[in-house]
Amino acid sequence: MVHQPSSQGRLSPSSDTEDMPEMSLLLAPRLAYFAGVARTEHVTRAALEMDVPQSTLSRAMVRLERDLGVDLFARIGRTVSLTPSGRAFLRHVERALAEIERAAEEVRADADPATGKVAFGFLHTMGSETVPGLIRAFRADHPRVRFSLVQNYGEAMIERLRAGELDLCLTSPVPDAPDLVARRLDEQKLRLVVPADHPLASRKRVRLAEAADETFVTLEPGYGLRRITDDLCKEAGFRPRVAFEGEEAETLRGLVAAGLGVALLPPPAVARPGVAELTVTAPRAVREIGVAWLDGHPDTPPVAAFKKFLLSRRGNLLPA
Repeated sequence: MVHQPSSQGRLSPSSDTEDMPEMSLLLAPRLAYFAGVARTEHVTRAALEMDVPQSTLSRAMVRLERDLGVDLFARIGRTVSLTPSGRAFLRHVERALAEIERAAEEVRADADPATGKVAFGFLHTMGSETVPGLIRAFRADHPRVRFSLVQNYGEAMIERLRAGELDLCLTSPVPDAPDLVARRLDEQKLRLVVPADHPLASRKRVRLAEAADETFVTLEPGYGLRRITDDLCKEAGFRPRVAFEGEEAETLRGLVAAGLGVALLPPPAVARPGVAELTVTAPRAVREIGVAWLDGHPDTPPVAAFKKFLLSRRGNLLPA
């Protein structure tokens, strides 16, 4: 293997940094070859170990040195030894190859049908009861599948779906976007929650219009439940007067219990003292719950299995 110096492709302190991604692409396929030759210090032996033609390996090393603009090897026939530059480069190459191997092992493990991982997002209001119950039921048949769980509001979860950070999410309202696939799974009744000493507290049912003069506590804009609250109040003929905005339904219940307003909320996992929860007879106060995923995004086996499980729970997603 004869080294032929060339001025082409050399790096210098004045090189434009915009060329670096292109240089990385040129170097990447040759790094494993370089590590193999450096380990054996013999081109023929390295070619046999890596099951590549010796000529291919020799050309790859010449091109690597040419692209870097430095001599990595001192050569005596087919035997080679690392130069100081070669030893320095090898340390970085070994770390890079080890990191690539760790990444490959991780993605293989995440895709394993039995022990893989599902990145699953869901609304805060579904975290205390609904999602734990779903995962428990799913793992009865898939006991070793792992979950990365993310609680967030709807718009934030959709952003994470699009970024590839989530495989699936349970959200409300059910999104309608060309890059997403969404399926309605269930609906959840919303209640008008009032302080226990409120004039309406003795009632079982109420029309939402009867709360037109009340102060509301709601989730912040961007939350699906906030949009549903605004839409239902509009349908009832008024715009809610909002005094407090929060991020958690149970925090809003606490504000209601403290006499700071009323709220439209899904049923609590555990009854909270200090409030009365009234059925809304008009308009129909429900929120649809659906599962969404990125259209065209290939599923790993564990994701496909959990998606199938969720779809099988249509109409029976929420606790009775």
